[in-house]
Amino acid sequence: MTAQIEDWNEYNAALREQGKVFAAAAPEAMKGFQALSRGASTTQHLDAKTREMIALAVAVTTRCQGCIDAHARKARAAGATKEEVAEALGVAIALNAGAALTYSLHVMEALEKAGT
Repeated sequence: MTAQIEDWNEYNAALREQGKVFAAAAPEAMKGFQALSRGASTTQHLDAKTREMIALAVAVTTRCQGCIDAHARKARAAGATKEEVAEALGVAIALNAGAALTYSLHVMEALEKAGT
């Protein structure tokens, strides 16, 4: 089980330090990630707040604590309210439940076919 983060600022600082270590060990991988990140953060049709709320919902569904930290900060800076973020997270919760239901139906089908 993952430990709960008590100090998000400390967590962020430690993550940034480990990012430097990783960048030194795998500079091309880090450059690729940074290029992808820049491309995804370039807005043409969505405003920054909407993009960050999508990022938070995805961060929850992928269970990425670093993503949650980064995008919560960015969402707040983009003017997202607690209520708006909660609504976006409600969509993430529903999608996770929907995915679990869909895979459960696959299990039922597999059981049915295994019995033949």
